[in-house]
Amino acid sequence: MEPFTFASSSELRIPVAVKVNRLEGYEKPLPYSTLLKRPDLRHRGSNLSPNSELYITVQPFADSKPLTVHSQTPYKHFKNGRVWNQWLTLPANYSTLPANTQLAITVWDLSPINPKGGDRHHHIPFGGTTIPLFDEDATLRTGRQKCRIWRHKAADGYSDTTTPWQAPRKRGRRGQYEETVVVDKKQSRRDAELERLVGLMKKHEMGEITETKWLDQMVFRQIEKLERQSVKSSTRPKTTSHPTFGAQNGEANGEAKELLCAEGDADHVDGSFFLYLEFPRFDHPIVFTDHEYPPPPISSVHAPPSQNTAAVNFKPPPEVQLGPGIHSDGNSTSDTDGGSRLIHIYDPEVGYADNPAENKHRRLIRGQRNALDRDLKPNPKMRDFLNKVMSYGPTVELSEKERDEVWRFRHHLARDKRALTKLVKSVNWNEQPESRQAIALLPKWAEIDVDDALELLGPGVQTPAVRAYAVDRLRKADDEELLLYLLQLVQALKFEPEHAKEDDETDSSLASFLIVRSAANLKLGNFLHWYLMVELDDEAPSQSAKNKKLFARVSYDLMKELDATPEGQARRRVLLKQGELVTVLTKISKEIRNSRADRPRKIEQLKKMLADPKNEMLTMNSLPLPLDPEVKATGVIPDECNVFKSTLSPFYVTFKTDKGEKYPLIFKTGDDLRQDQLVIQIIALMDRLLLKENLDLKLTPYRILATSTLAGAVQFVPSAPMSAILGSAKYKGSILGYLRFHNPASPDTASILGVRKEAMDTYVKSVAGYCVITYLLGVGDRHLDNLLLAPDGHFFHIDFGYILGRDPKPMAPLMKLSREMVEGMGGSTGTADSQFDAFRQYCFTAYTTLRRSSSLILNLFALMQDAHIPGLSAFGSDSVRKVEERFKLDVTEDEAIGFFAQLIEREMGAWGPVLIDKLHGFTQGWRA
Repeated sequence: MEPFTFASSSELRIPVAVKVNRLEGYEKPLPYSTLLKRPDLRHRGSNLSPNSELYITVQPFADSKPLTVHSQTPYKHFKNGRVWNQWLTLPANYSTLPANTQLAITVWDLSPINPKGGDRHHHIPFGGTTIPLFDEDATLRTGRQKCRIWRHKAADGYSDTTTPWQAPRKRGRRGQYEETVVVDKKQSRRDAELERLVGLMKKHEMGEITETKWLDQMVFRQIEKLERQSVKSSTRPKTTSHPTFGAQNGEANGEAKELLCAEGDADHVDGSFFLYLEFPRFDHPIVFTDHEYPPPPISSVHAPPSQNTAAVNFKPPPEVQLGPGIHSDGNSTSDTDGGSRLIHIYDPEVGYADNPAENKHRRLIRGQRNALDRDLKPNPKMRDFLNKVMSYGPTVELSEKERDEVWRFRHHLARDKRALTKLVKSVNWNEQPESRQAIALLPKWAEIDVDDALELLGPGVQTPAVRAYAVDRLRKADDEELLLYLLQLVQALKFEPEHAKEDDETDSSLASFLIVRSAANLKLGNFLHWYLMVELDDEAPSQSAKNKKLFARVSYDLMKELDATPEGQARRRVLLKQGELVTVLTKISKEIRNSRADRPRKIEQLKKMLADPKNEMLTMNSLPLPLDPEVKATGVIPDECNVFKSTLSPFYVTFKTDKGEKYPLIFKTGDDLRQDQLVIQIIALMDRLLLKENLDLKLTPYRILATSTLAGAVQFVPSAPMSAILGSAKYKGSILGYLRFHNPASPDTASILGVRKEAMDTYVKSVAGYCVITYLLGVGDRHLDNLLLAPDGHFFHIDFGYILGRDPKPMAPLMKLSREMVEGMGGSTGTADSQFDAFRQYCFTAYTTLRRSSSLILNLFALMQDAHIPGLSAFGSDSVRKVEERFKLDVTEDEAIGFFAQLIEREMGAWGPVLIDKLHGFTQGWRA
């Protein structure tokens, strides 16, 4: 079968259009006998002139009902023929039309005398035709169409239309349609030739025949002449004149004749008219495809389960007595009971709207203080049910039954720290008695973890008492732990209730908590200040005015808190000095980026600007750097700067520290570093989670700080990209050669594969750690230029512009594990010195460890959904689910390990990443 390329109608979101070309036809003039019977006929436009003014209306129908209002041709005066050449656009898109759509096209004649009397409706139908928009194969009609006009009848648009666009075929003896037999052989040959020419004309319009304008015009005029002759020759139709489907031929002819007699035109049946239309053409055939609507949600009212069901039944179903003629299966077994049966009626509100009876019952039950609930304990079956509910992740919505059972056993669940978030989801906070009971339970609840506290600070919780409880849990975290979540906590400020107290010093809101803790710690205050500056950036158009006002108020309160103490005043001066430093670096970066000079000249320009006394970069009074406030800079070294080969021209600058050391960093403008900042923060958090389990995978969470939405600083880590290592003869084009060069084996130290043991362990552990982390975060665009290796064996990734599975290249791997990376640890053949098995075990341990902390990671991503970060905004509310899918929380731990083992084997043997690396290397070489 040859390949067939087509497009679906559901994607064709353009209005329906039809071009009305011309009307061709001939009929004998009215005899005087008819005019004597009907004097009003002599005043009709079509009886006065063969080229009288007519107008046309087009209206879409489906299932015998109009879909929209009609469209009408403008007034036009005809001289030699009724030619419109007018495109009509209907107020409906192709994507919204059903497959049985028909266009009812009526040609209207003008008559100053209304045949039915009265002063209105001085237009009468000249004729009509009805053409389906899709053919028998559900393909959209395109190109030229020849439609038969049924005289004196308006197009009806019914499913069984009486005005079909083609004359119906005659029924044979066996009920099948047969073609009409044409007696005139000369007319038959002329029609065959005309059909051949029309087919060639369609090919010409599709571009399959070369265009020759002067010759084409002659052919087109000849074709029109043949069409007129063909119409004129068919003055008496060979088929039934006015069909009515579903009736016998005699009845149809009788009805048609009676209708014509009503028009006073019974003798005037000699003649035929055809309307020539044109539909738009497309590059591919348009095939009808219906929109698939999502199934309605399952009703909260369920039928009584059968005895064999596996559902949990806590009490027997009630007895139901059915009336006469009604059976539980909805059918009747005999006709003696009246033939009645149970009728199922679809209610669109079931599943979408709450059941008012259930809501009333729930309010009555939950509103009263039931003393029995305090001592209520679940049975073993109910305990298993509740444990299953407690294991749900933060993205799972609880069903009505789950919410009811969590509320019923709330006193028993108070000892389970995981259950508080489930209780918050189960409470109707709009009901005062119910919310008061839930708030009274908060002091008695077991201390929750930080991940649950972050979930309670999300957009789904608006109760101030619950958010204050979550903030009280955060007060117990030390400053280093709080720093891991500070980026998300700043975003959580958006979800604070509007009626929260802002001026009360004893306010327990999140904003006041962050201000007090940040004012007491230089590091916290430094990062809180810069996170707020990014949110207040004027170049962030996606930030709403309401949120900007909120962050401005928090920033003002922070400065006010710092001014309250002498030590705080000094810290505020530090923040001001940092702002001046970032302003100078931003100005220099923009000048370097906008300069049209080559790279060596840009480097000289950078050195001059850094050494310029006006910029005050040579000497600093022990200024804590915004990127790392624990490092105090005393000045820059202009000679140790560089400009990278990149479109944005980021530059490298080295700072002198008060300890006599050097601190290099990269500063760039024109790029949004907030996404890289988020990924590095998650990597630092995962490193802390792994270290808690005594698993040190030698990760390198270098520092990134976005100083605005389009500027920021990046810590520089001395290292080499994989592309340079594999292309270097000094390292013999291998990772193992690089490790041996920088960490040679010696008799005094242990070694593996000729590499010092500590360096090889660092390499194997860091590769395993980044394989797991980049898989979980869905980091894309992985090539040999953004995989770096430090001389001491630390392997790490950079450039996180694509996350959550997005990748600009096809055939992208789920995890970057190339053959060269495996060969660097001795290969996967299982030799004595190969570290591949140790690498696999590190991967499995890291994956299972991070799966146990999945709720914390998912809650951090949930708080960042509204941060307008490009990588998260692309998925909207599904961004958290993208990460959750990779944790495989629906399988056991052993099954998850088996899955990851298969992933390692698959990515090692994949040829797609190899091809991507070669193409990327070729592209970079061509650009250079």
